[in-house]
Parts: sequence; C-alpha cells; structure tokens
Amino acid sequence: MSTSSDLQKLRDTYVAKSVSNATPFYAKRAFGAAIYDVDGREFIDFAGGIGVMNVGHSHPRVVAAIRDQAEKFTHTCFMVVMYPEYVTLAEKLCAIVPGSFPKMAVFANSGSEAVENAVKVARHYTKRHAVITFSNSFHGRTYMAMSLTSKVKPYKLGFGPFMSDIYRMPYAYCYRCPFGLRYPECHTACADYLKEFFIGEVAAESTAALIVEPVQGEGGFITPPPEYLPKVLKICRDNGIVFVADEIQSGMGRTGRMFAVNHWNVEPDLVTVAKSLAAGMPLSAVVGRADMMNSPQTGGLGGTYGGNPVSCRAALAVLEIFEEEGLLQKSEALGRKVKARFDEFHKKFEIVGDVRGLGPMLALELVRDRHTKEPAATEAKALVKFCYERGLIILSCGNFGNVIRSLMPLVITDEQLDRGLAIMEEGLAVLSK
Repeated sequence: MSTSSDLQKLRDTYVAKSVSNATPFYAKRAFGAAIYDVDGREFIDFAGGIGVMNVGHSHPRVVAAIRDQAEKFTHTCFMVVMYPEYVTLAEKLCAIVPGSFPKMAVFANSGSEAVENAVKVARHYTKRHAVITFSNSFHGRTYMAMSLTSKVKPYKLGFGPFMSDIYRMPYAYCYRCPFGLRYPECHTACADYLKEFFIGEVAAESTAALIVEPVQGEGGFITPPPEYLPKVLKICRDNGIVFVADEIQSGMGRTGRMFAVNHWNVEPDLVTVAKSLAAGMPLSAVVGRADMMNSPQTGGLGGTYGGNPVSCRAALAVLEIFEEEGLLQKSEALGRKVKARFDEFHKKFEIVGDVRGLGPMLALELVRDRHTKEPAATEAKALVKFCYERGLIILSCGNFGNVIRSLMPLVITDEQLDRGLAIMEEGLAVLSK
C-alpha cells in the first residue's frame, strides 16, 4: 500500500490542480464517523463528505444492499429496461417529501443535475423563462446550477458567460442583514422585498421558478427566521411561480427533520434531493407536484445513468435505517448537544460572532471584531488546519470563508463527538490568544 506521500506525488502529476482538497491525506477505510488513512492515522469526521454520510460511513445495511444489487445487475438504463428499485424508491420519496398533493419523482446522478431538471420542469410547466435565486446560494457546478450559484471564486471565475434570465435577490441573513435592519423589528422585510423585486428586476409573469436552500449550505448555513419561507411561498403562489426547495445539503435528516422545510411547515412545489440520499452513491432526485412533473414531453427528462439500480438500492437501505434505527431522533439529540457546545464557544471566545443553524446542521461564524463583524477568514482556515493536525476533519464555508460548519454523521458516538468538540475548543482557544 502506498503512503500519503507516494500518492500525493501521483496526484500532483496526474490529477488536475483545479480540483481542490480540504485535507492532505488519503483514506484507506471508514466506518461510522471515523476515517482511517493509508498511513494508519484515525480522523473524526465532522465533514461527512460535505453532508453525504448522514447514516455514517460503510453502514452495514447500505454495504449489504450495494453488494446484493451488484451481484444481480449494475445497469440497464431505466429508459431501456426498467427495474423495481427505481419505482419503489420513487414511491417512498413521494411519501416522505412534504406536500398534501399527488407527487412524482425523477432520478439523476448529482445535485447539480437535480437542480437543472427542476428548472426544466418549472420552465416547461409555466411557459416562462426567468429564475430567481439568492445571494450566498450554492446550487452546483453545471452551467445552469453554476449560474444560480452566488459565490464567484472559485466556482464561477473564468467560466462565463453564464445562463440568461437568472435574477438574484438578498437572502434572510440576519447576522449581516442586507437591509441594515434587525429581527424581529424588521418584520422580515427581506421577504416582502420580493414584491419590489418584481418591479425593478424581473416581472412576476415572466418568472418560472424561485429556488431556495432553506438553510444555505456553502453560503454559510444561513438560516432564515420562522416567517420568511412562508411569506416567500405565498408570494410565489399568488404569482404562479414554482417554489423549488433545494434540500441537497439540508435534507435527509440533516436538520433534525427529514427535510429542512419541515421546520417552516411549507409545501414546496418541487424538492431537489441528493448527497445523503444514497450514502455516498451517486443519486439525486426531483420530487414534486404530479402535474408539474408530468408537464415535459415523454423523453424530456432522463439520462443514461439516472437512478442507477445500485444507487437506488443504497437509497432504499438509507430510508430503512432512518425508520428502523430512529435516525431522526438521533439527529435531534445530536443537534441539541452540538448547539449547547457551540453556544458555550460563543460565550467563551470573542472570535465566535454567531451561532446558527437547525438540528446538527450548525455553524460558527468567526469574526475579528464582534462590533464591526470583520470576517475572520484566515483564522477559520487556521482552525481547520489545527483540527486536522489533531485528528478532526472540519470544513469552512461562507462567502468570506469564515464560517465553520458541522456535518458529522448522525451516528457519531458520544465519545467521538466529545473528542471532536474538545479539539475545536482547543483550537478556538489558541486563536483567541
């Protein structure tokens, strides 16, 4: 077995430098919330492959499902020869995605593809062209998804021109309110602003869809107040605009509910799902109103690999794990523990300017001064490095790169969690000296 040093030489020679790496080691095996590298070191995983491993690495039920399906067949293309796993998973997703109306589903491979397909469905159904997205949003790296994404560096720099008819409005970033207001005295003016947006930016009657991450992921785990999403949804309903909830990072139990929108009791027209849906296997879905999903002509949606049978079996195993192992209850309990420690960090360290999120989808926004809120991006990077060197994998995010996010598997043990949080606290203490 090659060492990390040997593998890094190969990486430097043969893998494009445009692909970034958050850590400098190579995994040999992983289980639950632990990853072991080729040099024999153990790491506690607070990143979960960027929110992909909610059921944990190499869960025995997922591994068994993958092995069993791979021994039967790995591919036929659903558009050529159908198979039970695709339709069974569609049935189960339609049952758990919010919405008191008939729903249908279509599968793809990645979150970006799910976003692209949601836009296609909305445009075809409404016969309109414009799409509204938000500041600090991240929707993927294919051209429509990248066009919807907010942050320029590194995601968009040098890749233009981008897709047309994309319009971006401010999100409910209460810690850095784009309107200079304070919640709750603001009465969520940021939601009401959508009505003005129709006057100065894009007409409502030209708008096919509004796409929103209920809890923004790469943008910094920005979490809107309780009134925000219901207000925005009502405005969309009043104007015939398709409301798309991008649950790619926030879904599948990440916030203590199966989907983040459950916290707001809203029913999106379309929901995009990926990441933890299939525990690391490439699979995504668009699930939504049957009349919308059936709008495109036969053959208008699909793809060679979309809804691969091995990936579908993995996803079916994931849903069984949630139900039979009480994973949502574990998620809620985990969220309470992490939130309590993060609140302690906020009280103890001036560098922690804000704590936010839902369930265990939580974040620390680091600042150099709590009054000016100057982003502490360099310090966040240093904290990531400090934790890595002590056996903890954490990720930063946010437009300024100053937000530390928690995406640990929901099956993490108390001992692993306490050890990881202790390393974070030690790092914050060093940064605060």
